[in-house]
Amino acid sequence: MKSLITQILSFMFLFQLTGCAQEKVIELPEPQTSGGMPLMEALSNRKTSREFAPRELELQTLSNLLWAANGINRVEDGLRTAPSAVNWQEIDIYISFPAGVYIYNAFENRLELFMKGDIREATGRQPFVKDVPVNLIYVADFTRMADRGEDVKHWYSAADAAFIAQNVYLFSASEGLATVVRGAVDKLELKEVLNLPEHKHVVLCQSVGYPAE
Repeated sequence: MKSLITQILSFMFLFQLTGCAQEKVIELPEPQTSGGMPLMEALSNRKTSREFAPRELELQTLSNLLWAANGINRVEDGLRTAPSAVNWQEIDIYISFPAGVYIYNAFENRLELFMKGDIREATGRQPFVKDVPVNLIYVADFTRMADRGEDVKHWYSAADAAFIAQNVYLFSASEGLATVVRGAVDKLELKEVLNLPEHKHVVLCQSVGYPAE
């Protein structure tokens, strides 16, 4: 029964993201936090891929992916699967789908609509990014980083985004997904496309999907 419910939710999710309907909030299924490939095997299988199938990720897989990336793994303290300097938790994950951009709310385990429209092409300079079903955009909110200097904030946010990206790499290796983290992004252009305020900065982008057959 649970599998059937998950399939129905996944179908509804894909329906929403095709533009036929767009919910402001999409509740994610509870992430599956056990099982998967043993760590040493995942490290052995970790790789970068730049060829993707057009198939969308199932809702359960997306939930698991985002939890692995930077979800809450210690609920009592609100702490994450990825470390961050001084526990600033300054990195937000924006997810660029064909029909819109959502923000991952780890505390509520849901996706929140940020903007409508397909901006995938703006998430990187490589031609394949415009066709990848999921492009993750790591955005740093400098207001969460106290009174540190701008150079320090840029340095730490880059390191923290890299931790998240590696979590995505290991999850992808475990689940047989393709992924590539990308620094070749016109960050100022993407910031403008997203209409981000001055204190928010694009750090990295990462494409995720099923490998091309």
